[in-house]
Amino acid sequence: MNKNQISIVFNSFFVILAVLFSTNVSGQQNYVIDNSNHFWDKVQFGGGLGLGFGSGYTNISVMPSAIYNVNEVVAVGAGLQFGYLYQKNYYESFVWGGSLIGLVNPIPEIQLSAELEQVRVDTQYEATFNFPSYSDSYWNTALYLGAGYRTKNVTIGGRYDVLYNPNKSLYGSGFMPFVRVYF
Repeated sequence: MNKNQISIVFNSFFVILAVLFSTNVSGQQNYVIDNSNHFWDKVQFGGGLGLGFGSGYTNISVMPSAIYNVNEVVAVGAGLQFGYLYQKNYYESFVWGGSLIGLVNPIPEIQLSAELEQVRVDTQYEATFNFPSYSDSYWNTALYLGAGYRTKNVTIGGRYDVLYNPNKSLYGSGFMPFVRVYF
């Protein structure tokens, strides 16, 4: 990506955030004394768990997250990501990091999302007959824009990493289907 494309992506991200965090302004003030704490009533926890095993292959990922429902339309949250990937006689990789997410439900059945993910990738490649062993460590930044069908606490959809770089991305494609569950 060139400098102009990166600028457009970040400007678009900040416009999305501004829309997500905008509120209605009222000309009157209502003073209500409420001693109950409703914060935790608006928090939902969820995340993902991935396990893959094969002949000489292991893939384990744990991705807990939490969102705060600002209102019936907007939710914001954060998540963590931990992963381990191993391919016998080829490589071993550790991934860890976090993400910020904004969710908008224009109607109850549709969920739009923007997720900024920053993960550290540490990979150790084993020597082969063509190449010596070496390691590669880098930070990977992804900005996912997505949409999905929502029913109660489950959303099924797809998202696309607008910063996708096939040479440095953690994943093989910029598009990724997802199942999102919050309790």
